[in-house]
Amino acid sequence: MTMEKLENMSIQSSGDVVLVRQAVRQVAVALGFSLVDQTKIVTAASELARNTLDYGGGGLMKLETLQEGSRRGIRLTFEDEGPGIPDLELALKDGYTTGGGLGMGLSGAKRLANEFELESAVGKGTRVTIVRWK
Repeated sequence: MTMEKLENMSIQSSGDVVLVRQAVRQVAVALGFSLVDQTKIVTAASELARNTLDYGGGGLMKLETLQEGSRRGIRLTFEDEGPGIPDLELALKDGYTTGGGLGMGLSGAKRLANEFELESAVGKGTRVTIVRWK
């Protein structure tokens, strides 16, 4: 598998969440993703960027393109140095929230991605990596 790092984006404000959405859509279009797949990866990116801001106190998104044989993909990694997630299994359940939302962010992003990895340590932060293949 080959990968190309396109950019690192800071997530410190709601405006940055919008910029993340735009950057991810632009790459998905450039890779020839269908409208449905564009929507899935952009929606997942938006949810994870919002979580990074709201629960992690801000952080970073790393955007990469992947090529494995003839298939192309996008890998997004969201990292923060927030409080971390004490119970990963619970956090991935639909409807679970520690904020005022619907509790669909992490579980929804997992459903929208082809690959999903969640790492978190209490007091150290959280890293969520998703991949969507064309």
